[in-house]
Amino acid sequence: MHPTLIDFGFFSLPTYGVLLVVGLTLGLLTARSRANATGLPGDRVLDLGLWVVLWGLVGSKVLLVLTEPGYLSSWRSVLGLVRAGGVFYGGLLGAMAAAAVLLHRWRLPALPLVDALVPSVALGHFFGRLGCFAAGCCYGSACGHCLSVTFSDAKAAELSGTPLHLPLHPVQVYEAGFNLLNYLLLAWLFRRRLRPGAVLAVYLITYGVARFGLEFLRGDPDRGFVLGGLFSTSQLIAALLVPAGLGLLVWVRRHRE
Repeated sequence: MHPTLIDFGFFSLPTYGVLLVVGLTLGLLTARSRANATGLPGDRVLDLGLWVVLWGLVGSKVLLVLTEPGYLSSWRSVLGLVRAGGVFYGGLLGAMAAAAVLLHRWRLPALPLVDALVPSVALGHFFGRLGCFAAGCCYGSACGHCLSVTFSDAKAAELSGTPLHLPLHPVQVYEAGFNLLNYLLLAWLFRRRLRPGAVLAVYLITYGVARFGLEFLRGDPDRGFVLGGLFSTSQLIAALLVPAGLGLLVWVRRHRE
């Protein structure tokens, strides 16, 4: 666990931020490469990806504030909001809104371009969750088996409320591993030249199922809860993503026929 990658005293680099930049850069470049390989406008996909990233970052912070209003209680808390990773689903919703607006404005084929971008979302999320693990945010619940991790950095406790010296599920690593495998799956599906929308549909299903299950191993309170605390906000969104993905798959199949 290393929240700070480099610290010169007067200047420091947060590990999360560095990994996030790496993930975004690789994600955008691979998306452009996939687009060019299939005759889509790669540079326009890159432009779209940059705006999607920007709106996604804003959306992730907005949902974080909605689920944890304490981030606006003081200037120090606002600083913590800037450093915090945000809520992925807020980022996903913000990214989808940006994509919808720009695809319409630029008159681009929506589903083929989204399919080119979707594997990169999983790749960027892989690096993001590694950043979460380094920073200690989005931490897991108490864990008694050999896979547990113990955080000890006081800065993580200060910024994210990470429990120190307590064995926890490395849920960030679990999700990072899933996202890497999901990226490989989605990139392979894209290369198979499936009908437009199929790659997006598979992503909605696979990520929705995985996130719903992994939420049971989370221990941080920043996610917000619904239905009397039975499920987290992220689980509720995950439960909606799966039928949306299944419905899109059915539509793709019927459209093909």
